[in-house]
Amino acid sequence: MPFAPLKNDTFLRACWRQATDHTPVWLMRQAGRYLPEYVATRAKAGSFMGLATNVDFATEVTLQPLERYPLDAAILFSDILTVPDAMGLGLSFEAGEGPRFARPLRDEAAISALAVPDMDKLRYVFEAVTSIRRALAGRVPLIGFSGSPWTLACYMVEGAGSSDYRLVKTLMYSRPDLMHRLLEVNADAVAAYLNAQIAAGAQAVMVFDSWGGVLADGAFQEFSLAYTARVLAQLHRDGADGRPVPRIVFTKGGGLWLQDMRTLDCEVLGLDWTVNLARARALVGEGDGGKALQGNIDPNVLFAPPAQIETEVSKVLQSFGKPHADTQTTGPTHIFNLGHGISQYTPPEHVAALVAAVHTQSRALRA
Repeated sequence: MPFAPLKNDTFLRACWRQATDHTPVWLMRQAGRYLPEYVATRAKAGSFMGLATNVDFATEVTLQPLERYPLDAAILFSDILTVPDAMGLGLSFEAGEGPRFARPLRDEAAISALAVPDMDKLRYVFEAVTSIRRALAGRVPLIGFSGSPWTLACYMVEGAGSSDYRLVKTLMYSRPDLMHRLLEVNADAVAAYLNAQIAAGAQAVMVFDSWGGVLADGAFQEFSLAYTARVLAQLHRDGADGRPVPRIVFTKGGGLWLQDMRTLDCEVLGLDWTVNLARARALVGEGDGGKALQGNIDPNVLFAPPAQIETEVSKVLQSFGKPHADTQTTGPTHIFNLGHGISQYTPPEHVAALVAAVHTQSRALRA
């Protein structure tokens, strides 16, 4: 086996809806600006892309939160926009402004010319996956990820983040043929990208549909869900070590469409903080074909005092209810996470309180 044996498989077992002795916890954006050690490493790298494209730096920052907290999974340090960058759109990160593309897709010619990029342009990502997996030495599993086809399309057409999605929705409504063309290329690119991460050592993969929730009912199914399904259908089922790789789909604002998402060929559905976990469990977490659920405390809870964080953790765990406990069968399982990414202003000691509360309280729930 090219990698060390896994010592803590709680997260992976929860993904497969198997009984665990505690509820596993990891945090979206857990390697980030709330940690002073991350800020120091980023300063050494000189820029965000300098950090993300340097294998040693990407490995270092991925492991930083694990040195502080007993988290149950690591997630690759990268960005969802690496794929369109490899397509030639010219990604940059301006201080205080977020990501920006020099060459957004604004006309038919640009979209017609779009193609799945040569994955060799993203070799720095795959080398980071292998480096991180080796550096973890089996401590916890490593999650790889990508943006969803729709979310990538939003950035590719808008050229940056957006408050109203006017440009991408104008394209979608006025030229649905072009939008479908863009999404087809994106879906095939995302599948190739995630498969390369799996081959490099990722033990689970996650699709971030960060902007799926901005779509109207009907449009979500046609322009987001269908292309996430196209990605999932192409993914390799086994990893570099021959073990099966679970697939996670997170749609921010997707609570309205849980029943539609039950049909996705994935193991885990991530939920934002607007979703009632008990209702989600009843809709998609029970029975044959049920999904493991991931989430979904409001990230802003982490600004409350530690005692209140513990109370809010309890509310989330109680909302999901008693987890599956029969080691001979599969059943409803929960992976604790935030309902979206952690804020850069979060006090690091509050994260420690959250992780400790999840582990302590979830063990008590199983007693």
